[in-house]
Amino acid sequence: MSEGFQFDPARFLNSRLGHGGAIGIGYRAHGPDWAELELPYDERLIGNVDTGVIASGPILSMMDMATSLGVWLRADAFVAHATLDLRVDYLRPATPGKAVIGRGECYRLTRSIAFVRGQAHDGDPDDPLAHVAGTFMAPDGYPR
Repeated sequence: MSEGFQFDPARFLNSRLGHGGAIGIGYRAHGPDWAELELPYDERLIGNVDTGVIASGPILSMMDMATSLGVWLRADAFVAHATLDLRVDYLRPATPGKAVIGRGECYRLTRSIAFVRGQAHDGDPDDPLAHVAGTFMAPDGYPR
């Protein structure tokens, strides 16, 4: 990690590159070990046209990114890592027409493994539509 480096998730996401940029994932807020993102409602992301509900894949992508950002914020470094496991418990469908908000947190960071958790909702954090828990691995290790 270089002197004076500070990982900036807003700058990272506002680049609109890659898969996250293609599906419209945007930055909302962050702290020292968490990030909050938003997936705007978009008809291209609907899984079943009869219901108008955003498919589970884009929500999973957003939660993977939110938890990754939580790791990089906790490490204060952009470190190449891989998602080892990301369990998603879907509690209910997203509300048609509403954006989905996801918050991911890194609650423990070891030399090479990061432990994460988070939740997604569509406007009321007390009524989540999904919970996630998982791990990431950095082959070259996280900064200590």
